Amino acid sequence: MSYLNKKNVEDLNCAGKRVLVRCDFNVPLKDGVITDENRIVAALPTIQYLINAGAKVILCSHLGKPKGEAKPELSLAPVAKRLSEKLGKDVVFADDATVVGENAKKAVAAMKDGDVVLLQNTRYRKEETKNEENFSKELASLCELFVNDAFGAAHRAHCSTVGVASFVEESANGYLMAKEVKFLGDAVNNPVRPFVTILGGAKVADKLNVIDNLLEKADTLIIGGGMSYTFAKAQGKEVGTSLVDDTKLDYCKTMLEKAAQKGVKILLPVDAMITKSFPDPIDAVVEAKAVSIDAIPADMMGLDIGPDSRALFAEEVKNAKTVVWNGPMGVFENPIFAEGTIAVAKALAETDATTIIGGGDSAAAVNTLGFGDKMSHISTGGGASLEFLEGKELPGIAAMTDKE
Repeated sequence: MSYLNKKNVEDLNCAGKRVLVRCDFNVPLKDGVITDENRIVAALPTIQYLINAGAKVILCSHLGKPKGEAKPELSLAPVAKRLSEKLGKDVVFADDATVVGENAKKAVAAMKDGDVVLLQNTRYRKEETKNEENFSKELASLCELFVNDAFGAAHRAHCSTVGVASFVEESANGYLMAKEVKFLGDAVNNPVRPFVTILGGAKVADKLNVIDNLLEKADTLIIGGGMSYTFAKAQGKEVGTSLVDDTKLDYCKTMLEKAAQKGVKILLPVDAMITKSFPDPIDAVVEAKAVSIDAIPADMMGLDIGPDSRALFAEEVKNAKTVVWNGPMGVFENPIFAEGTIAVAKALAETDATTIIGGGDSAAAVNTLGFGDKMSHISTGGGASLEFLEGKELPGIAAMTDKE
């Protein structure tokens, strides 16, 4: 299936039409205040385009996991307020526990071209995550056209991402969705070479299918983070009390063999930053030192790549033309174990390659460390970008109308 053959928001004739837009407003809140508004900012181009095109713009999103109940602390009211400020116009918040209730119907009926209404948290309805037809139809009853711009939820078949598309005249990808599809799609299916992928994070299990898929596509696979200790152990190395998934040792051996057969270079850490025990709290000051990956004492654990690995990985990135990075190199929430992740972020910031950060922790790390504006593309969806890198079909994109 070609993700690129889907209609785009600009392919819709939306003047005077009611357009339901599924956004990803799943933003972090603290005491009712939004602490990171990247996802709101990312949705603005599509919303602004529809306003300018004279559509009646109805927005919807989930927030957190209310599990089918109306939970006031997971209301989208703070998002409506912030959107009004960002757009410089009133965003009417239709606060219904049932999402499509009297407030929503009234607000939509009163809309003029260019008006914006935001519905309540779609996951207040238990039908949402089960993609049940009744709620999809209720959402569709408010609109004529549907735009999906929530890449972060594109790997989920829910009423507001997939179901509603069956009951409207036409549906299309928003700008953010189209941008994600283009960057990730080109990187995986048509990369400018050399193509280097960097995988980190804690568990091998989370990345099994990604490693499988990328071994077919990449020139070099760099593996860091907690998952690298399972690979090290599979090579017969002593890893002390480092995080290891013993059920995946054979898998790691097979992958190393497969890479050798395919002529794909796999780079694993050559040294590690070790300490006695996992920091508690996570940012606690602990004693750490660098040792060779062959010399981790039995009672110590590795929590980051060491200086030699940083240099090795950075050198590999220098020669790349396309780099995809998913998952940190260590426990980056602790400054003592953030150096590996910083080194990789810095290497990506300094290369002229196309650099794509696959959402989740890597995106948080790059933004926190101040390298965000140096990357070609930072994905807004952790789980969705992982599934994309696995080569899976994302239902939220598949459900959009094909181009003629």
